Amino acid sequence: MKVVAFERSKQGTGASRRLRVTGRTPGIVYGGAGEPKLIELDHNALWHALKKEAFHSSVLNMDIAGTESKVLLRDVQMHPYKQLILHVDFQRVDATTKLHMKVPLHFSGDDQSPAVKSEGCIANHVLSEIDVLCLPGDLPEFIKVDLSGLHKGSSLHLSDIPMPKGVKAVTHGGDKNPVVVSVVMVAAAEEAPVAEATAPEAAAKPDAKADAKPAAKAEAKPAAKK
Repeated sequence: MKVVAFERSKQGTGASRRLRVTGRTPGIVYGGAGEPKLIELDHNALWHALKKEAFHSSVLNMDIAGTESKVLLRDVQMHPYKQLILHVDFQRVDATTKLHMKVPLHFSGDDQSPAVKSEGCIANHVLSEIDVLCLPGDLPEFIKVDLSGLHKGSSLHLSDIPMPKGVKAVTHGGDKNPVVVSVVMVAAAEEAPVAEATAPEAAAKPDAKADAKPAAKAEAKPAAKK
């Protein structure tokens, strides 16, 4: 993917605010052999590019004043509630230097697996992306995960996913082989209590209050006339 950027001479909060008013987004390119360079990009073009998955996980060709360089998107700062990109960071990449990058996972075949098709289960996607280490030329746009072999009670770990050539999965923390997909049983619907079964029984029992005779009320007798 190609990104067109322009050199930016002014910096600071005020300069960035005025730049956004004109429909541009301030940014920076750093890393590699060159010095960090202030840039600006067309906001609308950048907004639409950010909606594409490949823009976040691919090596990009950045054109600055006719000079192209390979870069990666590293950070995007958004406005808290407006549809506005405040700032964007790119990192230069060297073709001979390995890089760390998060790559999305694309799942397929779960509806054809025995677990989903005939065993009353669903495939729960625990991870949606993984961290990889590779050369820029080997960086995949995404990694395919085939779920057609899932069975009831099984799970898919990171070591079960074949990596593209030249790509190594990287884990952080204590879990060296995290679960990527787990098979979960679909909860059976609880049977609703049958109210009709208790209704005739309740009707058969006489109401004790209804059968009880009302207590006779003592009528007030008129006083005898003298």
